[in-house]
Amino acid sequence: MKASRLNRLIHRWGSILIALPTLCVLLTGVVLQLKKQSSWIQPGTQKGVERAPTLSFAQILETAQSVPKAEIRSWEDIDRLDVRPEKGMLKIRSKNRWEVQLDAATGEILQVAFRRSDLIESLHDGSFFSDWTKMLIFLPTAVVLVVLWGTGLYLFFLPQLAKRKKRSHKLNPNQT
Repeated sequence: MKASRLNRLIHRWGSILIALPTLCVLLTGVVLQLKKQSSWIQPGTQKGVERAPTLSFAQILETAQSVPKAEIRSWEDIDRLDVRPEKGMLKIRSKNRWEVQLDAATGEILQVAFRRSDLIESLHDGSFFSDWTKMLIFLPTAVVLVVLWGTGLYLFFLPQLAKRKKRSHKLNPNQT
């Protein structure tokens, strides 16, 4: 089988195999590019009054428990605690994707908002579906996409190379 025919075959079937996972990665990637510009995707970061955090962990938990939407009863309900000393605030992300932003010095609640970016990121890398989906579908999709990129370049430049070879042969007919 000629290399150009094999390339077209790989390109055609590879494209069909990775169509859905690639579409998922592309669409979620576009949305993630906008996460800092859209508070619907990721809540904006508020600023506290002081830079140095003075709250204890007990105070942080107590304040987080006072927010009904976050559904925080204990530390097990907290997914992540993100301290931003330069902004004088901290973020508490609950496991139900609600984010509570506190002033790191006073404990005042600055903002309570739903955070969609983590869900979109899990769709983007395939971990939303399962770990095996991430490793056995999304990772091979990335490898096949690199192969398609290579075969696509070959298919794009093949006519130009053939024309150049034909032109060179016309100019120097004795050359083989």
